Amino acid sequence: MPNEAVPPTERELEILKVLWDRGEGSVREVFEAMSATAEIVQNTVQAFLRTMEEKGLVRHRVVGRTFIYQPVRRRAETEKRLVSGMLNRVFDGAIDQLVQSALSLRKPTAAELTKLEELIRQHKAAKAGGK
Repeated sequence: MPNEAVPPTERELEILKVLWDRGEGSVREVFEAMSATAEIVQNTVQAFLRTMEEKGLVRHRVVGRTFIYQPVRRRAETEKRLVSGMLNRVFDGAIDQLVQSALSLRKPTAAELTKLEELIRQHKAAKAGGK
Protein backbone atom coordinates (compact mmCIF):
# COMPACT_ATOMS: atom_id res chain seq x y z
CA MET A 1 0.00 0.00 0.00
CA PRO A 2 1.48 3.39 -0.97
CA ASN A 3 2.58 5.72 1.81
CA GLU A 4 1.25 9.15 0.82
CA ALA A 5 2.62 10.82 3.96
CA VAL A 6 6.27 10.32 3.00
CA PRO A 7 7.53 13.20 0.86
CA PRO A 8 9.96 12.49 -1.97
CA THR A 9 13.68 12.80 -1.23
CA GLU A 10 15.86 15.20 -3.20
CA ARG A 11 16.94 12.48 -5.64
CA GLU A 12 13.34 11.27 -6.02
CA LEU A 13 12.34 14.85 -6.88
CA GLU A 14 15.03 14.91 -9.58
CA ILE A 15 13.55 11.73 -11.06
CA LEU A 16 10.02 13.14 -10.80
CA LYS A 17 11.14 16.28 -12.65
CA VAL A 18 12.38 14.13 -15.54
CA LEU A 19 9.08 12.24 -15.62
CA TRP A 20 7.01 15.45 -15.38
CA ASP A 21 8.98 16.94 -18.28
CA ARG A 22 8.66 13.79 -20.40
CA GLY A 23 5.24 12.60 -19.24
CA GLU A 24 6.65 9.10 -18.76
CA GLY A 25 9.88 7.22 -19.23
CA SER A 26 11.78 3.97 -18.95
CA VAL A 27 14.64 3.47 -16.52
CA ARG A 28 17.08 4.04 -19.37
CA GLU A 29 15.38 7.26 -20.49
CA VAL A 30 15.34 8.65 -16.95
CA PHE A 31 18.96 7.61 -16.48
CA GLU A 32 20.04 9.28 -19.73
CA ALA A 33 18.26 12.52 -18.83
CA MET A 34 19.75 12.58 -15.31
CA SER A 35 23.27 11.53 -16.27
CA ALA A 36 23.63 14.69 -18.33
CA THR A 37 23.71 16.75 -15.13
CA ALA A 38 24.40 14.31 -12.27
CA GLU A 39 26.67 11.39 -11.52
CA ILE A 40 24.35 8.43 -11.34
CA VAL A 41 24.24 4.87 -12.65
CA GLN A 42 21.33 3.16 -14.33
CA ASN A 43 20.91 0.55 -11.56
CA THR A 44 20.52 3.35 -9.02
CA VAL A 45 17.76 4.94 -11.08
CA GLN A 46 16.04 1.56 -11.30
CA ALA A 47 16.27 1.08 -7.51
CA PHE A 48 14.90 4.57 -6.89
CA LEU A 49 11.98 4.00 -9.25
CA ARG A 50 11.11 0.74 -7.49
CA THR A 51 11.16 2.49 -4.10
CA MET A 52 9.19 5.42 -5.49
CA GLU A 53 6.53 3.02 -6.74
CA GLU A 54 6.28 1.47 -3.27
CA LYS A 55 5.87 4.99 -1.85
CA GLY A 56 3.10 5.76 -4.33
CA LEU A 57 5.05 8.44 -6.19
CA VAL A 58 5.15 6.65 -9.57
CA ARG A 59 3.39 3.77 -11.31
CA HIS A 60 4.42 1.68 -14.26
CA ARG A 61 3.06 -0.15 -17.25
CA VAL A 62 4.90 -2.84 -19.18
CA VAL A 63 5.72 -2.50 -22.87
CA GLY A 64 7.40 -5.70 -24.03
CA ARG A 65 9.98 -6.22 -21.30
CA THR A 66 10.34 -2.54 -20.47
CA PHE A 67 8.75 -0.81 -17.51
CA ILE A 68 7.45 2.66 -18.43
CA TYR A 69 7.09 4.88 -15.37
CA GLN A 70 4.70 7.77 -14.87
CA PRO A 71 4.33 10.15 -11.92
CA VAL A 72 1.19 9.51 -9.88
CA ARG A 73 0.62 13.20 -9.14
CA ARG A 74 1.05 16.31 -11.24
CA ARG A 75 3.97 18.59 -10.48
CA ALA A 76 1.76 21.38 -9.09
CA GLU A 77 0.05 18.99 -6.66
CA THR A 78 3.39 17.65 -5.41
CA GLU A 79 4.78 21.18 -5.05
CA LYS A 80 1.70 22.23 -3.08
CA ARG A 81 2.04 19.24 -0.72
CA LEU A 82 5.75 19.88 -0.17
CA VAL A 83 5.35 23.60 0.49
CA SER A 84 2.37 23.00 2.77
CA GLY A 85 4.35 20.46 4.77
CA MET A 86 7.35 22.76 5.04
CA LEU A 87 5.16 25.74 5.94
CA ASN A 88 3.59 23.82 8.80
CA ARG A 89 6.62 21.85 10.03
CA VAL A 90 9.33 24.49 9.72
CA PHE A 91 7.51 27.82 9.91
CA ASP A 92 4.51 26.87 12.12
CA GLY A 93 2.19 28.08 9.37
CA ALA A 94 3.71 31.60 9.14
CA ILE A 95 3.72 32.52 5.45
CA ASP A 96 5.70 35.72 6.05
CA GLN A 97 8.54 33.72 7.63
CA LEU A 98 8.55 31.30 4.69
CA VAL A 99 8.77 34.18 2.20
CA GLN A 100 11.42 35.98 4.27
CA SER A 101 13.49 32.80 4.38
CA ALA A 102 13.15 32.30 0.61
CA LEU A 103 14.12 35.93 -0.08
CA SER A 104 17.18 35.61 2.14
CA LEU A 105 18.47 32.71 0.03
CA ARG A 106 18.91 34.80 -3.10
CA LYS A 107 17.99 38.18 -4.49
CA PRO A 108 14.82 37.90 -6.61
CA THR A 109 14.80 39.22 -10.15
CA ALA A 110 12.67 42.22 -11.09
CA ALA A 111 10.27 39.87 -12.89
CA GLU A 112 9.96 37.67 -9.80
CA LEU A 113 9.25 40.71 -7.59
CA THR A 114 6.60 41.90 -10.05
CA LYS A 115 4.98 38.45 -10.00
CA LEU A 116 5.03 38.39 -6.18
CA GLU A 117 3.45 41.85 -6.03
CA GLU A 118 0.73 40.70 -8.45
CA LEU A 119 0.04 37.58 -6.37
CA ILE A 120 -0.29 39.72 -3.24
CA ARG A 121 -2.69 42.10 -5.05
CA GLN A 122 -4.79 39.16 -6.23
CA HIS A 123 -4.99 37.66 -2.74
CA LYS A 124 -5.88 41.01 -1.18
CA ALA A 125 -8.61 41.50 -3.78
CA ALA A 126 -9.97 38.00 -3.20
CA LYS A 127 -9.98 38.56 0.57
CA ALA A 128 -11.71 41.94 0.21
CA GLY A 129 -14.30 40.39 -2.10
CA GLY A 130 -14.96 37.57 0.35
CA LYS A 131 -15.82 39.82 3.31
